[in-house]
Amino acid sequence: MYFRQFPVRRLAAAALLAVAAFSAGCIKVKQERSTARLLATDTATQAQLVSEVNRFASVTSMKAKMRFQFEDNSFATAGSKEIYKSADGELVVQRPNKILLRVQVPVIKTDVAQMTSDGTSFRVAVLMDDAGGKYKRFVKGTNAADYSELEKKFETADLDDGGKLKKGVNAFKNLRPQHFTDAMLVRPTDEEHVYTMTTIFQEERDASTTERSPVREVVRGYYLLDEYAKNDDGSLKIARRFWFDRVGGIRLARQQIFDKNDEIESDIVYGKPGVLTGTGNYNNLPLQITVTRPKEKYAMTLTYQMPEDVTIGKTYPDKAFVLENSWGLDEVDLDDQLANTTKPNTAKKESQTGASRFQ
Repeated sequence: MYFRQFPVRRLAAAALLAVAAFSAGCIKVKQERSTARLLATDTATQAQLVSEVNRFASVTSMKAKMRFQFEDNSFATAGSKEIYKSADGELVVQRPNKILLRVQVPVIKTDVAQMTSDGTSFRVAVLMDDAGGKYKRFVKGTNAADYSELEKKFETADLDDGGKLKKGVNAFKNLRPQHFTDAMLVRPTDEEHVYTMTTIFQEERDASTTERSPVREVVRGYYLLDEYAKNDDGSLKIARRFWFDRVGGIRLARQQIFDKNDEIESDIVYGKPGVLTGTGNYNNLPLQITVTRPKEKYAMTLTYQMPEDVTIGKTYPDKAFVLENSWGLDEVDLDDQLANTTKPNTAKKESQTGASRFQ
């Protein structure tokens, strides 16, 4: 009996064709799965982004009734945070970096704290606390100073009530008025810095949908406008980064300010836009601003109580931004404390030198 032999290559090709035909008819290869919705984006030029930053910067001064929401992130590494009850207050800011901030107890309108910064130094009056007045103080310091050594000293301090008071003070001890000036009064662009424009897409939750909405997860497009300072050696150092939401128009949604180590110093999120003042000249400005300070481990959300009653453009005297201790509070000079903390122990050195002379 005679068997006809087929080449192996021809048999393999025939087998592949058969498998392909079977798979196409009986097996569904592509599987449909839900995924975040990709939102349609608008386009803009770098010049348009720069123009939008400068539109925000056209606000030279502001006085407004605000609602403050404080968030303590001291325990973020443990996966927890504390959100305090909202408080009412008043805010006055004036370019370049002057601010007065008054925080009050809701309803009775009693001041909890007042704080000012004249652009160089700050003053904070703690008028109420949860410790029977034990921590009522008038604190003075310098905006550019590094008080990390005092921070370490505070962390190791023994406080009453098993640390409960320490926990309460810890929430507010790093709150400084100058942290909010760049958030409220965006600095304009200039020719001394270099600007670059890029795009980014990120997955996030759509706040306009319900918690159980099947289309809550979206992919939103942003423009990034980075601002670089020029170093003496010709290199560049990032100073600020602006995020522009590209969905439904171009909107400044976020500003990040970097420190000398290229780490984020302030992360500022601008909320839903609206109209400020009753003049009709300040439209499409955020009605809510959240300032996060990663190093100081806190966040503060500022919401305009009555946007139409905001005053913009008025000039305030310099003395309005220098708080005086009219309450007779115990004063704490952080610069003096810092000098005493970092000052070498000269007395100890002299004692050791004297001892060596008589040995």
